[in-house]
Amino acid sequence: MKSAVLTVLIVCLLAGISAYAKKKGTPESAQFRAPISNDQKIQHALNRLTFGPRPGDVEQIRAMGLKKWMDRELHPERIPENPVLEAKLRPLDSLTMSPAQMVVSYPSPQMVKAMVDGKLPFPDDPDKRMMIRKLVAHFQGKQDQDSGAEPPAPDLAALLPPEQQRALRSGTPQQKLDLFASLTRDRQDQVLDAMGQGMRAQLFAAAPPDLRRRIERLGGPQQVVARDLSEGKLYRAVYSDRQLQEVLTDFWYNHFNVFLEKGVDHYLVTSYERDAIRPHVLGRFEDLLRATAQSPAMLFYLDNWQSAGPQSAAGLRRKLGLNENYGRELLELHTLGVDGGYTQKDVTEVARCFTGWTIRQPQREAVFEFNPRMHDNGEKVVLGVRIPAGGGEHDGLMVLHLLARQPATARFISRELAMRFVADDPPDRLVDRMAATFLKKDGDLRAVLKTMFDSPEFWSRGAYRSKMKSPLEMVASSLRALHADVDFGFGLDNQLSQLGEPLYRKAEPTGYSNSGREWANSAGLLARMNFGLALVNNRIQGVKVDGGQQPQLAEAVSLGSPEFQKK
Repeated sequence: MKSAVLTVLIVCLLAGISAYAKKKGTPESAQFRAPISNDQKIQHALNRLTFGPRPGDVEQIRAMGLKKWMDRELHPERIPENPVLEAKLRPLDSLTMSPAQMVVSYPSPQMVKAMVDGKLPFPDDPDKRMMIRKLVAHFQGKQDQDSGAEPPAPDLAALLPPEQQRALRSGTPQQKLDLFASLTRDRQDQVLDAMGQGMRAQLFAAAPPDLRRRIERLGGPQQVVARDLSEGKLYRAVYSDRQLQEVLTDFWYNHFNVFLEKGVDHYLVTSYERDAIRPHVLGRFEDLLRATAQSPAMLFYLDNWQSAGPQSAAGLRRKLGLNENYGRELLELHTLGVDGGYTQKDVTEVARCFTGWTIRQPQREAVFEFNPRMHDNGEKVVLGVRIPAGGGEHDGLMVLHLLARQPATARFISRELAMRFVADDPPDRLVDRMAATFLKKDGDLRAVLKTMFDSPEFWSRGAYRSKMKSPLEMVASSLRALHADVDFGFGLDNQLSQLGEPLYRKAEPTGYSNSGREWANSAGLLARMNFGLALVNNRIQGVKVDGGQQPQLAEAVSLGSPEFQKK
């Protein structure tokens, strides 16, 4: 069976590459004028508006009608959320926290020191308090080491009799769980604290969600925050019934990318995606643009929170200067595009408009505020438009309003969407129609998407099976096609890192590319093959695949590039 599956995987890989090459060699105009069949339309819609078809999706769309199904995806508020998804997200408590709550619940080493010094409160939750106590002990032990004293090591032998120690070290997963169930809560905490990382990892795979969460917290608070983010994204991609909303959330996060590992952004990215991105993916572009511009995560990532007019009160007193990072990326990546007709002078003027857009207590409260003492109050000129002196915070709002209504922005955003949903090189005539809708409808993103979905180009042979999936799309579509059970997500998160798409960790402001060609390299294709084999053999921690579905797995992984099509 395994050798047969491997053979099919290789055939799929080679067939996918040849289909991709053949499509590239066909004249664009002819391909985008040639319609696809009704059955192909359903497959195409599932591959582009979702993270991949599940068993039964084709039949559901046939019964409902393709047009009605697509309209429902464009209005996710009409779709009840999957209770399975809600249950899987429930333990990931950091996903619902404000940055201020997160700092207390999952503090950085600096915050732990502040708790030790009495400057911050300890969390009320007993599991979180245990996590903090462990960090405090580590902090105090380091101080003892610095002074020449050896910190006491946790002693498992003092906590458990020999037979229980043996069960914990070499027993079956069920024996380990039975042992834990027999202990009091306090003794459980002590044993977990005394166990080494390897022993905790063995227990983790078999543990129920509540015990698993306690083990995660012992691994370090910052690790929990990052793991919740990645695990939540994977759960939503695989289980959400509001699939277009999830696809668009991923698209817009990449468009307005923020790097998780930059300082306090570790605590700010969660609210950034939840509060600035997700609510606006089918709304007005200007609202989305403003939400990202005022997000502490973006302000910190591109250093605007420290940008001050050199002659402002704060600039003179604290010797702060103008930072052009956000102004440049706002024009080049977020709105006009690199060929959008702006100049270096415009970058500087835009940066001046956003001086004073900062963060109140970035390491604790982390909320947007406008600080007039940092603002450059002089007159500015952006894209030939005069912004009068003395406008304060309104200067930045005027810039966002101006950029959101530029023809260059309409075209740039439309082309980015068409690249994601139609083809790596979408037809200009389609982009022109989408841009016209953008301008006519005041940046209504739902209307722009509808123009694209109603177009003959979207339903053409030029679009059908034309794009290589990103690693996230490939992984999620494989799991969806097989109805895989994802019990926990860090095994998949590790796979995505090996595939070249570590979630939330694209350091450059460009985000991950919408072009499938970016993923077409020998190392990436080999990594996809290895992922498929690991999935076949149930070697990915936290994921279970029914062995009887292994033959379908070779197709589901879609190693070559064109989307998996259920035939």
